[in-house]
Amino acid sequence: MERNLQIRLARRPVGEPSVEDFRIVEEAVPSPGPGEVLLQTQWLSLDPYMRGRMSELRSYVPPVALDAVMVGGTVGKVLASNDPRFAVGDLALGYGGWQRYSVEPADTLQKLDPAMAHPSYALGILGMPGQTAFCALNDIGAPKAGETLVVSAAAGAVGQVAGQLGKVAGCRVVGVAGGAEKCRYVVEELGFDACIDRKSASLDEALAHHCPEGIDIYFDNTAGAILEAVMKRLRLGARIPLVGLIEQYNATQMPKGPNLAPLLVARAKIEGFLVSDHAAHTRIFLNTVGALLQQGKLAYREDIVEGLEAAPQAFIGLLRGANLGKLLVRAA
Repeated sequence: MERNLQIRLARRPVGEPSVEDFRIVEEAVPSPGPGEVLLQTQWLSLDPYMRGRMSELRSYVPPVALDAVMVGGTVGKVLASNDPRFAVGDLALGYGGWQRYSVEPADTLQKLDPAMAHPSYALGILGMPGQTAFCALNDIGAPKAGETLVVSAAAGAVGQVAGQLGKVAGCRVVGVAGGAEKCRYVVEELGFDACIDRKSASLDEALAHHCPEGIDIYFDNTAGAILEAVMKRLRLGARIPLVGLIEQYNATQMPKGPNLAPLLVARAKIEGFLVSDHAAHTRIFLNTVGALLQQGKLAYREDIVEGLEAAPQAFIGLLRGANLGKLLVRAA
């Protein structure tokens, strides 16, 4: 069997990560112990939260240790199993990280339907990003027909799903994305009512134009300047699912926060969201979003790079907003 290629955290980045912050090594392929499964990684998910795991700053989970394999969700093929629930050739959703082979406890794996046309969707629209969009929008945003929903990072893995679910709920949906190509995708393929190019437009003027009666829900993937602009247009009783902070992940010092006074004036609600707190809703999410996807009511795009060796550069691009859609590495 070939060697196990791994991408490890070589040092903690200061500001934007660089390829020198990662180290590629090769080791012997591990063997599974009792109750464990050996998997060959087929797909690796790259997500913004990984930047936080590279830092020692206080967070909701411990950081990746230096010289440890970078964390990440994976779809893998079973090569050996010491658990009756998994057979050789099965596909499983796990957390194998940035490596070609991984050994994982069977209890932590989810067997995928062999008839699934796109196993990679288990890392995207039918996985953590999709469930984030579904639960944060419904549990915190509580969309109602006729309301105005604004979604930042609208062309990304979470934003593209959140906006479309808002349309299904009867909202007017305005996206914010970086660049004309992304904005065209958001309007023409995802069906948003409008999209603001954060790179070229005045956020204040564009939000005033596209949301003349104010904003009821802001699905926040970015924080920063977009949040500051949105705060000025909150309607009475507005809700803000705070899902991501991508504008400050590479910051060397914490940026100044927006004035929160409009939250008081508008009696608005802002609530932090972690998808791990919503595991009880997984079946409802899969049944609802899976049915919408099968019926052709949801569009979805993946941005695929080839080979594990490409993961560091692709991840750096993700934090710069270079991807369009859910970013994945095809590992095998």
